[in-house]
Amino acid sequence: MILRPLSPEDVTEYADLLYVSFNFWYWKHGWGRDYFSCAPHETAIFYQIYNDLTPGCNVAAFEPGSGRMTGACFYHPREYHVSLGIMSVHPNYLGKGVGRRLVNHIIAYTEDNGYKACRIASSAINMDSFSLYNRAGFIPRVAHQDMVINVPATGIASPPVAGQELVREATAADVAGMGDLEMTVSNIRREMDYRYAIANPRQALHATVYENDQQTIDGFMISVKHPALNMLGPCVARSEEVALALIRNELERFRSTGALLVIPMQKRKLVEQLYLWGAVNVETHLLSVRGEFREFNGVNMPSFLPETG
Repeated sequence: MILRPLSPEDVTEYADLLYVSFNFWYWKHGWGRDYFSCAPHETAIFYQIYNDLTPGCNVAAFEPGSGRMTGACFYHPREYHVSLGIMSVHPNYLGKGVGRRLVNHIIAYTEDNGYKACRIASSAINMDSFSLYNRAGFIPRVAHQDMVINVPATGIASPPVAGQELVREATAADVAGMGDLEMTVSNIRREMDYRYAIANPRQALHATVYENDQQTIDGFMISVKHPALNMLGPCVARSEEVALALIRNELERFRSTGALLVIPMQKRKLVEQLYLWGAVNVETHLLSVRGEFREFNGVNMPSFLPETG
């Protein structure tokens, strides 16, 4: 197979690959519905946002002769780590080593450029992908439950939670404080992500911060609202109480629709409150790390767009 980065001319084929590969897997494994319920071309938002942030940081596999795209994966280099991004392999090419070649390419990039860790949030129910990453040296570190909450047109039927009044819109002046917080909580930093979400050039992202009375940032929330994905996260917070204030505030953005949240399973206050708000579990994910990892000192909720934590 031929490996090379995606070009703008590949975007339509990439969007189709992403749409077909995810929907095929979830139908085959009993979901009874599409993972992507949007039009196929709308999944191009993944390429657009990822490529805006780090142009050319992807690798795709093509069949010799036909030139057909058989698989693709993004990777996200940040200040101290590389995140292995969304992986898609065409159903006709499963079991042919496509995913392994893509993962090995990204591991080589990570090592060749001196990064100490490569991280991924991947499905815990897809044993093929789990085995792919685990064989490559990724060790599961945190288990998450994927929860979907449908927000009524009138909003969540409960009063604001404690501290919600301290949540406000994020500005460019908050970027350094957001980075300092994530270093404290998660031992990573990704200032380009915060800056991009605040600027929101694709009109899909939104960013807020929780600023305490001493004008220190104790949490931040980024969310995506788009036909291809409605999701809260990434969210980083010093405590579950701060995370709940950010979640409760951000859910207002999703009135008359639903949103996905990926919650660390051990954060029971978050989990129990989301149940009270009507959330249901739909899947589980594992944060796996190849290389250095430090236990979180707070709450870290990953996301898939952007997905660099």
